[in-house]
Amino acid sequence: MPKLKLSPGRPFPLGSTCDGTGTNFALFAEHAETVELCFYNQEELEEERITLSQKTNHIFHVYLEGILPGQRYGYRVHGPYQPENGFRFNPQKLLLDPYAKAISGEVRWNEAVFGYDINHAEADLVPSSHDSAPFVPKAVVVADAYDWGNDRRPEIPRHQSIIYELHVKGFSQTNHNIPAHLRGTYAGLAQPESVQYLQELGVNTIELMPVHQFISDGHLADKGLQNYWGYNTIGFFAPHSGYSSSGDTGGQINEFKNLIKVMHQAGIEVILDVVYNHTAEGNEKGPTLCFRGIDNPAYYRLENDLQRYYTDYTGTGNSLDMTLPAALRLVMDSLRYWITEMHIDGFRFDLSTTLTRGANGKRMQAAFMEIIQQDPVISQVKLIAEPWDVGDNGYQVGDFPPGWSEWNDQFRDTMRKFWKGEETSCYDFTKRFLGSPDLYRDKERQPWASINFITAHDGFTLRDLVSYNEKHNEANGEENNDGTTENYSSNYGAEGETDDLSIKLIRIKQSKNLLVSLILAQGIPMITSGDEIGKTQAGNNNVYCQDNELAWLNWASVDHNLLSFTKSLLKLKRDHLVFNRPEWLNSASINGELPENIECFLDTGAAIQNDLWEKVACLTLFLNGKTFGEQDANGGQLMDQDFLIMINPQTTPQSILVPESKQNKRWEILLNTAITSDFSIEEEGLRFVEVEERSIIIFRAD
Repeated sequence: MPKLKLSPGRPFPLGSTCDGTGTNFALFAEHAETVELCFYNQEELEEERITLSQKTNHIFHVYLEGILPGQRYGYRVHGPYQPENGFRFNPQKLLLDPYAKAISGEVRWNEAVFGYDINHAEADLVPSSHDSAPFVPKAVVVADAYDWGNDRRPEIPRHQSIIYELHVKGFSQTNHNIPAHLRGTYAGLAQPESVQYLQELGVNTIELMPVHQFISDGHLADKGLQNYWGYNTIGFFAPHSGYSSSGDTGGQINEFKNLIKVMHQAGIEVILDVVYNHTAEGNEKGPTLCFRGIDNPAYYRLENDLQRYYTDYTGTGNSLDMTLPAALRLVMDSLRYWITEMHIDGFRFDLSTTLTRGANGKRMQAAFMEIIQQDPVISQVKLIAEPWDVGDNGYQVGDFPPGWSEWNDQFRDTMRKFWKGEETSCYDFTKRFLGSPDLYRDKERQPWASINFITAHDGFTLRDLVSYNEKHNEANGEENNDGTTENYSSNYGAEGETDDLSIKLIRIKQSKNLLVSLILAQGIPMITSGDEIGKTQAGNNNVYCQDNELAWLNWASVDHNLLSFTKSLLKLKRDHLVFNRPEWLNSASINGELPENIECFLDTGAAIQNDLWEKVACLTLFLNGKTFGEQDANGGQLMDQDFLIMINPQTTPQSILVPESKQNKRWEILLNTAITSDFSIEEEGLRFVEVEERSIIIFRAD
């Protein structure tokens, strides 16, 4: 490498910034004594070090003429190694730039990647003397130029969002309609075949499982497995290079931008599942790859009296501390970068309660929430909380502020129990179906605050949910002790694949019942990729380490009937305002006066009063399409058709009387989840309807 021309440079922006002539480097390291910037050639056989002599407001910085895009680099940070005081500096460890926009290479598990001597009896109290540079990834200098053309965000109204949670690799890896070298990549997801499928399915928002650069843990490598889901972030600005068909020295950035541009052209928004609550460095026994070696107490939440140890609200070994300026700035800068430079439409925050913990771990106290609420960039995109973590008082469903949506696990649990026949009532079903007003209405939040889901990446697929009595995670190498305990299908006989037609029909019907409950409920539905085609994971409900056919979508085995049914439901959701209400009406509580657009009836046709809810065995919902209280663009009142939904969760067929006030309408049957039914109704004066066991019938008024 030729001799470089140095100048002091500037402390901002943090990270590496190339101007076409040279590159400015800036690294925050408040407690560091010295910082060395290290460069590597393409083969990574040579290292050149430069000491950063300029320091402004705890930021080391330098400008180097001649350093251009594609250059690999890292840092060595000098300071005290005092784990008992929270300091874990070790210049033998090459460290990633926390603001790296591209990362090249992977962790090669070796004792050198640990900051301490793993063979010493005192464990993490003794520093390691091994150089980690040959075994760790490197940051890459990149150029920011990209032609976005006339790219525009679709800006889909929140109440009209239909979310499809997908894995970048798993979605296209087995799709033989996509060129082999593009399968499982950002480019594979951007292919016309992928985009057309999403459009024809009827979703308008894709939620990408983590695409921030992540690593695969050493304990998985020892078992011949690797991290598939990606909830193990090490680079909060870098698109994961493992999903790139364009190499890992900057090409992954433009490939990702191309994906966003293509999706926007198709009218599809892109939301990222982001993991800001912890990093891939784990607890005190984890590797030293970035933050730990740069300035451990400036990023992590450490135990007050024992700063050798990490406070763990996430179950992963560490927690980023949003009360610390450096950590908070890192997250906010990352969010703004993905919005402004990558054109992302929103974020789903993994274990977001951790981010809201203030001093002493109190929830909803951190500046994180306040800054986002007032930030002119971040506050304008869609924000979704996974409203819990594993710490005390970590469950916060319903407690996030106006403007946020939340994963509503109470919707999931209620719908599962309701259709299985466990102890839950039509009252509980109705609350969830109406958008969970008990959780959100009195807190000035609208129905779209509820992200409704039946399944997610974490847990059974829909097909497995109705096919297995127990989880079967043996392939994960943890003796089936990992993953959550899920019991759903115990009433249906044999587990897994079966030749028994009656069992198959029951499973199909239950899948349809759950999909109707999900998609037509008030709030935002989230469909897990593959559920619509009958994806199975052979009963494995924790495929986080299964980067193989078990977890990928199987495009050679599509349940076309289920796919068609899902498409028809999504079209019904999109086409009718009654299933997409943007706000509550005068009264949206079912504990007391019913909302004026909803009427609830017993199977006898009688209106349900408060004292009758516990006696409800079957339920008829009337959705009034004439009560929107809104105006269209021409000043007229928005109107829709009326709907009757008959719900029978019982194990025997039921004869349900149409309410007398609704018998004068002409009703058309839209769907019946009972597969064996072959009747069709389109008549005026409809009185009795036979509804099969555990099934739903939906009528639309002509």
